[in-house]
Amino acid sequence: MWRGLYTAATGMITEARRTDVISNNLANAATTGYKKDTAVHHEFRNMLIKRFYDKDNGGGAGVPANGLLDTDSGDVTKFKGFNADSQNAPEVGQLGLGSYIAEIAVDYSQGSFESTGNTFDLAIAGEGFFAIQTPQGIRYTRNGAFFKNQNGVLQDIRGYNLLDTRGNAITIPANTADSRITVGGDGSIFINGQNQPLAQIQIVQFDNRLAVQKQGDNLFYAVNNAQPQPATGQVMQGMLEKSNVEIVREMVELIHNHRLYEANAKAVTTQDTMLDNSVNQVGRLS
Repeated sequence: MWRGLYTAATGMITEARRTDVISNNLANAATTGYKKDTAVHHEFRNMLIKRFYDKDNGGGAGVPANGLLDTDSGDVTKFKGFNADSQNAPEVGQLGLGSYIAEIAVDYSQGSFESTGNTFDLAIAGEGFFAIQTPQGIRYTRNGAFFKNQNGVLQDIRGYNLLDTRGNAITIPANTADSRITVGGDGSIFINGQNQPLAQIQIVQFDNRLAVQKQGDNLFYAVNNAQPQPATGQVMQGMLEKSNVEIVREMVELIHNHRLYEANAKAVTTQDTMLDNSVNQVGRLS
């Protein structure tokens, strides 16, 4: 019964963490460029169950005629013809020992696009991240809502500079109307009437999805010295990528998780009641 308590408790912990993940997804359903999380759960290794070996071929070793403890052989597992020999016990099956959250994986599937018409609203169709400079170093994002500050530097809503392919901030010349700025599919920024690009936005991707992790504020950071590669995605000007969270699906998952949590909680209550009865009633002396 103790094992049943622990197994049900691991189920409650798993579903509680999954609920937190789903709640965070729903909270960011309207966040530009947000990529939803998925809680990946694994089961603990199952335990092999064996039946106590009670076969006795007529006064087997260690079972005296009076059926009491075999003190002569010293085998304390033999009592009244009952043998707890685990080596020769027949196998009954396997017992699950619960589950745990092994990973919070990021779903990088493409979100839908929203047309804004703003010059510095950018979206990436396909693989890729924008590179921005933060106080903690270079970070990556799919949120392409940029603007030009009073000095003409392209920044995001937190005031972090958008970087070009050389790792420098991008500055739009003074007195240049936004309507004259064109951004190509490869991130090249042109001023209408000029043949040479003003700069090229740094768009990168990583070969391994585990090479970047979420930091918060819709930012990603590289781990284990992962090196970014030029992205294969295309930049779309005047567009923003919406979150890839499907609200209806997440709500259904939330309801499903709540029911699983309740089932595990009921199992814990049942196990506790059985323990109470075994201690206070079954073992009571009349």
